[in-house]
Amino acid sequence: MTDHTTTTGQRSRTEQIDALAQRLDDAATGRLETPSLERDPAVTDDFDVDLAYRIQEALVSRRIARGERLVGVKLGFTSKAKMAQMGVSDVIVGRLTDAMETADCGTVDLRRFIHPKVEPEVAYRLCRDVDLDDPDEDILTAVDAIAPAVEIIDSRYLDFKFTYADVVADNTSASGFAVGAWAPMREAADLAVTLRVGDESVTGSTAAILGDPVQALHALLDMCRRTRIPLRAGDVVLAGAATAALPLHETTVDCTVDGLGSVRLDCTVGQETS
Repeated sequence: MTDHTTTTGQRSRTEQIDALAQRLDDAATGRLETPSLERDPAVTDDFDVDLAYRIQEALVSRRIARGERLVGVKLGFTSKAKMAQMGVSDVIVGRLTDAMETADCGTVDLRRFIHPKVEPEVAYRLCRDVDLDDPDEDILTAVDAIAPAVEIIDSRYLDFKFTYADVVADNTSASGFAVGAWAPMREAADLAVTLRVGDESVTGSTAAILGDPVQALHALLDMCRRTRIPLRAGDVVLAGAATAALPLHETTVDCTVDGLGSVRLDCTVGQETS
């Protein structure tokens, strides 16, 4: 016999997850900031990372229901400085959909976002499914290509302020990305990186990504095992930011990773149509 109290509790938690996912989805589609979930006394007193990943799953499911298709994953908090700032030791994982992707040298309409920023990344491509249940799985053997990339992040939270669990629930601020030309898998441990947004620029190194972007792949496998986020053939993996993010505005974005190549975006504010 099913315990009525347990069933009611499960239903209540499921309803809460759906309501919070809807709140974040409404913020994204309506381009309206929402306050932190974790700091909202009306939400729950046990808001944790496990709950946040369940909210993320419900949030991404809404995008799929609207016709979007999953095309990969992205990592966040791959900077040791950022981990220290947030007081955590784990990376975070979000999902990428085809609606987030813009072709290299393509155009992005900034009306899609609330307060977007852009980061330079290293992207990897999976050539086969990754078996999350195989303890001997070597994710590096599932990668066949590498490329320069940029990611557009756009937290749905008020003033871009959030907790660790908040950002996980918000699909790690995932909003857009572009990938340059793919090349066969190669070493990328300490490559110079330059990101330009109009007249503003920032430089750094791929070493900022956990010391070596390859380490992000190992961290990804560990997190996907815990969260049951699948890794499939053809997936794009954004390994994490190589420099600080720059605010995005109506201009051109150029990202160059020495030894890998470059990727470019033109950012515009599209004309309203009647």
